[in-house]
Amino acid sequence: MVMKSEDCDSARNSVTTPVNFPAVDKENLRERYLTGITGDAGVKEMRVTAVSAAAECSGGRDDNNAGGVKPVTSFKCGGFALGMSTNNILLDGVGAKFFLQNLASQAFNDGRPLPFPFPFPFPPCNNRRLLAARSPPNATFPHPEFIDLHLPIGEGSRPPSFDCPRDEELRYRIFKMNADDIAKLKKKAKDTTISSLAVAAAVIWRCKALSADTKPEKSDTSTLLTEIDVRNRVKPPLPQYDCGNTILPIRVSATFEEVESGPFSKVAENVSLGVKGITDEYVRSAFDWLEVHWWLPHGDYMVSSWLGLGFERVEYPWGKPLYSCPVVSHRKDIFWVFRDGVDGGIAAMVALPAEEMVRFEGLFHGFFA
Repeated sequence: MVMKSEDCDSARNSVTTPVNFPAVDKENLRERYLTGITGDAGVKEMRVTAVSAAAECSGGRDDNNAGGVKPVTSFKCGGFALGMSTNNILLDGVGAKFFLQNLASQAFNDGRPLPFPFPFPFPPCNNRRLLAARSPPNATFPHPEFIDLHLPIGEGSRPPSFDCPRDEELRYRIFKMNADDIAKLKKKAKDTTISSLAVAAAVIWRCKALSADTKPEKSDTSTLLTEIDVRNRVKPPLPQYDCGNTILPIRVSATFEEVESGPFSKVAENVSLGVKGITDEYVRSAFDWLEVHWWLPHGDYMVSSWLGLGFERVEYPWGKPLYSCPVVSHRKDIFWVFRDGVDGGIAAMVALPAEEMVRFEGLFHGFFA
């Protein structure tokens, strides 16, 4: 998050003060991750792990900080950047926003007492039993969005290649869709009520599917994963400040011919219908399935959305962030979409090998030509 301030002392003080926050017992992390984090776990604490920036600045990074908390770095323009690293085993994006809101409350230099351990302005709920599998587990739906790693891997059942070798060189680009672009996409989708995420994901899907090194057969299947927060999909809804990970992947598929030459409205509708199919029973079925399988998300590409998380709306003493975005990582075939801080449109962060990036860029700009 990039912010503007004449004095970063309150920011430094807030992020170097330990903030207790419920998290999953470290001893259970691996087991609970592989079973969908459905069972109960001990509650310990989580702390801010990294706060730094790399750009023209008046203060350098402190990589020797043994405590794991790095000082806020101020820029020559008077602003500064604050970054947070966490693990989705502990928190999803919404939970991370609650953490930042509680962190921001510690930056106000008004003499208020530090809330150890509670109450926070946004008291986190860490009851992992709310999404525990039923007893006995009863998966009432097929779940192609996951792959069972106990099964032999064959054609059409390969694990995702999101984690790529360190020696594979990637290019990083941010592709922007302003408000006018999104309006045009919704018009192409022939549905002005369709979500901005659905039309943006449809464009990314088409560009990625057609930019691969090898040209697929028209009848081959292309699969896209998106994500959904199930807090308000289950009955009853989860508590307002639930701080766990309540994100499930959604898998949609189409033939390459449909993605390439079919009407854009059909591709966008496909993405949108995937979201609408996530009901309370589907969520319960998914967690039951995860309880009994050794699994990974299963798809060719993934669009992960930061839209609506609200990081840019967190209120600090010096104001709200000017810009908020994910940090690049050495992963391909995962596309992060987030709100563009300049014009309020949508930005997509793309990481691909060099030649594939050239093809992706050409397809993207050609789509809006």
